[in-house]
Amino acid sequence: MMEREEMKNTQLFDLSQTIAAELFTRYDYPWEVLPHIGEFILSIGARLPEEEYRKLGEDVWIHKSAKLAPSVLMTGPAIICAGAELRHSAFLRGKTIVGEGAVVGNSCELKNVILFNKVQTPHYNYVGDSILGFKSHMGAGSITSNVKSDKTLVKIHAADGDIETGLKKVGAVLGDQVEVGCGSVLNPGTVIGKNTNIYPLSSVRGCVAPGSIYKRQGEVAVKEERG
Repeated sequence: MMEREEMKNTQLFDLSQTIAAELFTRYDYPWEVLPHIGEFILSIGARLPEEEYRKLGEDVWIHKSAKLAPSVLMTGPAIICAGAELRHSAFLRGKTIVGEGAVVGNSCELKNVILFNKVQTPHYNYVGDSILGFKSHMGAGSITSNVKSDKTLVKIHAADGDIETGLKKVGAVLGDQVEVGCGSVLNPGTVIGKNTNIYPLSSVRGCVAPGSIYKRQGEVAVKEERG
């Protein structure tokens, strides 16, 4: 488990690794950022240098070095940063920032998300109302679940008490360099600390401490430091 202090933006992320650093500095916690992604994209889109970014439609900005498959489908607002790669049949449903060198793979769907630089969602992933930190990786078929089955507002279950988000839709927050195993489901309001590994086929609820190995609910090991 994590205490709420450990879930602050400054604890989870290297903010130098996202074009959205300015947005994160306005708020303490990542779920507070989620309702403002779309308006932030619109506010900085017009400031992006025309010699580096091309604009599609009214509110999609794509860096000229990014690679997009012909079958990609996007709705704005969205920013695709330098060196990012969107592969066959990727579907971006709006309010999406794809960081530098990030990969959105075949048949992946993104909605209201921020992918930090070098994030990988390479195969059959759904990521909605979520934030993925620097170099985090979603294994094939792993998804974020962003709405509770009873449709009530999402709470963050911290070690020192529940945190009310006031939001119906909150997916997952992955700190920097988190590895999510294939076929895993990250339930609404899941927060995973930096440098943590999630075993394949896991169903993750609540908050997982940084530097951990999540094997199953109630069985979480601390990573050994390698000298």
